[in-house]
Amino acid sequence: QVQLVESGGGLVQAGGSLTLSCLASGRTFSNYAMGWFRQAPGLEREFVAAISTGGRSTDYADSVRGRFTISRDNAKNTVYLTGNSLKPEDKAVYSCAARTFWKATTVGEYDIWGQGTQVTVSS
Repeated sequence: QVQLVESGGGLVQAGGSLTLSCLASGRTFSNYAMGWFRQAPGLEREFVAAISTGGRSTDYADSVRGRFTISRDNAKNTVYLTGNSLKPEDKAVYSCAARTFWKATTVGEYDIWGQGTQVTVSS
């Protein structure tokens, strides 16, 4: 089983870009499909993006499609989320998650979670 640690959050102006990283411990990272989720204050955690074990398949929430890109580097045990044209409504705690099968877009389908990293977008 892997453990996940996110980094890269911070404050960015609206229209700007930010790349989040999720580093996984363990030697079996390439066996896991990965997802990014976010949770804004007072709201439920929501799906953002997902990527298959080898990185050939991806999926995105409609709210970020065309602005966000998920990618992974299995040699570095890392999955990334790059957000462009950020909006104030993208402000949230972003968490990465892992599961052994592709494809999943709901919170309950993921087994392993990181602690999250805060992204704030100023208008």
